[in-house]
Amino acid sequence: MALTDADVQKQIKHMMAFIEQEASEKVEEIDAKAEEEFNIEKGRLVQTQRVKIMEHYEKKEKQIEQHKKIQMSNLMNQARLKVLKARDDMIMGFYQLLEPKVTIRCRQQDVEMVQAAVKKNTPIYKAAVKSNIDVKIDQECFLPSEICGGVEVYNANGKIKVSNTLESRLELMAYQMIPEIRVNLFGANPNRKFTD
Repeated sequence: MALTDADVQKQIKHMMAFIEQEASEKVEEIDAKAEEEFNIEKGRLVQTQRVKIMEHYEKKEKQIEQHKKIQMSNLMNQARLKVLKARDDMIMGFYQLLEPKVTIRCRQQDVEMVQAAVKKNTPIYKAAVKSNIDVKIDQECFLPSEICGGVEVYNANGKIKVSNTLESRLELMAYQMIPEIRVNLFGANPNRKFTD
């Protein structure tokens, strides 16, 4: 039983359709596998880079934290030194005024401590300057109790004042640190000739 040309063509078309179907299924399978492998590789690369970025920023954070701790430590040390120096600052106020009569204002709760400091520091001042000084502690007008402490020294008529409170010192220190803060915030300006 011989096959006619039409039957042969039909079988060839049927085989071609079958081969094309198999080929398209294989292409889909290969595409799906390639997509899956691509996603796995992409996920691995993204995760690797994410870990690197996180490690980089953790390192930066630690550096910043360490820098902050160093700065805070330096500021605390400076504050401690200033507090230790505060005992002698009453004399410095006397030296700055160089007046025969001075009035000291302090917080009401510090009056006894200031009286003791005056008693201790007046002879030192007298010996250094070879001049007498009359020190009065203002018992009517006190510094606000909200401040951290310190004194204000006035001349006899109250027109000249030497402020030696912790707040005035911090304000002075903040003013002196403005150039450093500016550089830390905005970076160094190559056009700036003076950094005050």
